[in-house]
Amino acid sequence: MKLTVLTENVAGRNCLAEFGLSYLIDADKKILFDTGNSDVFIINAARLKVSLNDADMVVLSHGHWDHGNGLKYFGNKTLLTHPGSFQKRYNKKENRYIGLDSSFEELKEKYRIITSSVPFQISPEITFLGEIPRENDFEANQTYFTLEDGSDDFVMDDSALMVKTHDGLVVITGCAHAGICNTVDYACKVAGTDKVLAVFGGFHLKSDNEITHRTIEYFKQKGISRVYPSHCTAFPALTAFSREYKIFQVLTGDFFYF
Repeated sequence: MKLTVLTENVAGRNCLAEFGLSYLIDADKKILFDTGNSDVFIINAARLKVSLNDADMVVLSHGHWDHGNGLKYFGNKTLLTHPGSFQKRYNKKENRYIGLDSSFEELKEKYRIITSSVPFQISPEITFLGEIPRENDFEANQTYFTLEDGSDDFVMDDSALMVKTHDGLVVITGCAHAGICNTVDYACKVAGTDKVLAVFGGFHLKSDNEITHRTIEYFKQKGISRVYPSHCTAFPALTAFSREYKIFQVLTGDFFYF
């Protein structure tokens, strides 16, 4: 399996960067996972000489602007996401709109949309996890977001991809609003195995605090050897991870093999 970083917060190689996330995942199917917030993913793919035209499917991890606003620059593909991804949502503190700037109806003109709140098997190797149960006592307990009606938005549409490899599962997240440990646990439950090779993507950890420490301890107990926190994982949390894992900044244009 190969993962190409098309959009990330920090630039690498000869690529552009923006606050957003987009990966191209090449296993037994080729999946475009998220599209960032602009056409940067397309520009970077061209600079890397990576073809997006032969992607089998686009998967949207959740309905936030920095993961899905790039959808309007692409199309003529199947788009898979949770049905809640198209809600109007806001940042509590600033009352700033943070949802997708394209509606379901607009995107339906460009994509064949499949929505699923339960695990959806894309191929023998790749599964979209659907809605992720939040079962532990330390993740996803508070939110900075609201829905259009003013109610708390816990981003229940947050999902992830699980890829089966010979050496174990690779779990790929957009932002892990459901909690990165909850996400890995659910991937293991869906796959029927506890063997996890790698976890890659946004972990939504902001501080060098108890939640981050419990996450690191969970990864160690799980025997996960390859950890790639990126995007919405803030510097203090990255520092905490660096004390236990050999991590480095994920950059646009990077390639990873599993």
